[in-house]
Amino acid sequence: MPIYKPVSKKSPEKMIDIVSAWKGLELIIEDIIVRFNLSRNSCIEFGVEFGFSAVVFSNYFDKVTGVDTFEGDEHTKNKDEHFEETKARLSVYENIKLFILDYQNWIPTDNDHYNFAHVDIVHNYKETYECGLWAAQHSDCVVFHDTESFPEVRRAVIDIARATGFKMYNYPYHFGLGILVNPNIRKF
Repeated sequence: MPIYKPVSKKSPEKMIDIVSAWKGLELIIEDIIVRFNLSRNSCIEFGVEFGFSAVVFSNYFDKVTGVDTFEGDEHTKNKDEHFEETKARLSVYENIKLFILDYQNWIPTDNDHYNFAHVDIVHNYKETYECGLWAAQHSDCVVFHDTESFPEVRRAVIDIARATGFKMYNYPYHFGLGILVNPNIRKF
């Protein structure tokens, strides 16, 4: 997987102060958007957890849709339901809308196209591949967290790139960020 080398790193204007494995990745999101000439209308995120990355995306996209069970999974430390806590924390970000749902129940009902998608769900191959393939089919760019810390996530990203023809990159820091970009981006 080719290494993604950002031209610039910039911290978003709005951030939340919360512990997150995503810290450090916020510095390259604008670089990805600019490099691949992505529109900034909409973003969908599968795996919101406590909202760190959703707030990052809210700096760059008019609308951020966050989908999560808000119950953790086999790879997270916190297994307690935390939707109300996350909803309250993110309530000041008016362009973020949260949904309590798993990806399996979301994707059959959503035919929208997004400029950007983020997949950070249970770090197994099957789930990452299913959710990520749908995200690639419904967006211009998909990023996947944990490509360095979970080999199954990395393998799913490689297989999705093969299946879709998307260009593939990996940013190897902060547990890894797989980046898939549609070579035929639709600007609208």
